[in-house]
Amino acid sequence: MRFLVDECVGTTVSSHLKSENHIVFCVFEEFRGASDEQLLQKCFDENYILITSDKDFGEMIYKNKKVHKGIILIRCTPNSFKQKIIVLTKLILNYSDKLESNFVVVSNENVRIIKP
Repeated sequence: MRFLVDECVGTTVSSHLKSENHIVFCVFEEFRGASDEQLLQKCFDENYILITSDKDFGEMIYKNKKVHKGIILIRCTPNSFKQKIIVLTKLILNYSDKLESNFVVVSNENVRIIKP
């Protein structure tokens, strides 16, 4: 799968996804300081699913009607790299066919898939 990993998610998560043979664009390493608008546009233009912890993206796509190729919002406790990797691994294993073009909120216990 193709993922764009937001700065707030971290390079450890990005490295893990790469080790699992996903195509990953790491914002911290390659596009640091980019605006949310720029990230969302890059995801759309280059067919990336955005992985973020930033709730502002929900407002961008629902209130402001921004287009996207899929967004995964991580809301886990503790908010550690290790826990993010655990949550994402389960999500990808069980819901990979539902990630594209949807807004997905994932936590330790729940996965909520919101279709456009």
